[in-house]
Amino acid sequence: MTAIPRVRLDVWSDYVCPFCYLELPQLARLQEEFGDQLAIEWHAFELRPEPTPTLDPAGDYLRRTWDRAVYPMAAEYGMVLRLPPVQPRSRLALEAAEFAREHDRFDAFHLAVFQAFFVEGHDIGELDVLLELARRSGLDSQALKASLARGDHTDVVLHAEDRAEALGITAVPTLLLRSAGAPVEEAQALDGAVPYAQLAVAVRAQLETAGA
Repeated sequence: MTAIPRVRLDVWSDYVCPFCYLELPQLARLQEEFGDQLAIEWHAFELRPEPTPTLDPAGDYLRRTWDRAVYPMAAEYGMVLRLPPVQPRSRLALEAAEFAREHDRFDAFHLAVFQAFFVEGHDIGELDVLLELARRSGLDSQALKASLARGDHTDVVLHAEDRAEALGITAVPTLLLRSAGAPVEEAQALDGAVPYAQLAVAVRAQLETAGA
């Protein structure tokens, strides 16, 4: 019999955000430590949806941000990230991730998209790139192609973004921690790429509150 999680952690994230990728192994470690007591769920958030202009991949803003914050944090976490040569839209990747979730391959595809962008420098806004990542992740790429063409998961992505707006979320990653039975509006907000030690303390405190 599957245990019922005592604590929930909802994570709003975008595939073009390096800090979201930096947070991924911290959350994986958190899940490993707390196991069935903790449920972690990722939600879609487009930093720059249409018609908002995308950032210039060769511009000063990105280079300064990476030099000041991304590279030092990556070194601290023992991760390798490279400033991507492109800055794509992320809607298609976010919809593909929902397809992967529906087919029980979310974790593998989620990681593959981040790595394709921040390690390999691929354009994750391109359909062919996403189909290859789907194949690598054990998904039926032709079924994904058809699903994306139909827009099967567009409403799921838009609903997650509407929910974020209603909750006042304007940047990612944003993590909302709560007891499993509590409404998300009462959750504790943890903003940015939160270090593992801080996450673990927060989860333990929430478990105590939940009576675990």
